[in-house]
Amino acid sequence: MNRRFFIPVLLLLAASSCQAPLALQSVETSKNQEITPELPEDPKILQTIAPYKSTMDREMNTKISYAPGELSKAGDNSPLGGLLADYTLESAQKWGKQNGFPEVEAAVINIGGIRTSIGKGDVLLRHIYEVMPFENELVLVQMKGTDLGALFAYYLKTRKNNPVAGLYIKTKGEGIEKALIQGKEIDPDKTYTIATSDYLALGGDEMSFFSLGKMVSTGLKLRDLYIEKIRSEKELIGPTDLRLEFQP
Repeated sequence: MNRRFFIPVLLLLAASSCQAPLALQSVETSKNQEITPELPEDPKILQTIAPYKSTMDREMNTKISYAPGELSKAGDNSPLGGLLADYTLESAQKWGKQNGFPEVEAAVINIGGIRTSIGKGDVLLRHIYEVMPFENELVLVQMKGTDLGALFAYYLKTRKNNPVAGLYIKTKGEGIEKALIQGKEIDPDKTYTIATSDYLALGGDEMSFFSLGKMVSTGLKLRDLYIEKIRSEKELIGPTDLRLEFQP
């Protein structure tokens, strides 16, 4: 059995326990044993989890869309990064309209949270779990226009290709040449709503600027939202517009 499926299978077993409880006769404890390729498989465990693994494999290999070309995570304006940032913004806007936040202007996600690219061809459910293996939540952060300067300063300092939607940031030398939100200059007197993950909103990837705002939880998992959006698309095509421009 491929060991990378072992933990998901155990989770599936737990989820199914209310329907088919497992009878555990006894539990013996022993010293910790490192899992290596040389460690033999336990045939009783394999026999127990086999039907659950079969169900999981069948679900994970379900086609949910098609990519006419590779969706790479590479580059300052990566196709996959831009697409997932768009999905983040669109999902946040939908939730916001239903929950008293009529304007969600932008989204920021981190490239490190996108673990791999999506190749050309059928897009399977398991591909999305490989791209986004984390249980990150979609959150909204309300920030004053005067505080957005810290967001732009982060990109100026790091020059990192963390994907954005609804934002345009152009750096040149040691300064910000242009910073737009929804195609407009920043209004210092306005409060903007930015969609992101709970990980970033709490300061992950050194995004401490989010602490200047007020975080609103949605209770929605980003991966679930991405899967929902991807299922609705016959073809996955990444955006081609420039959102981040880092000039020397």
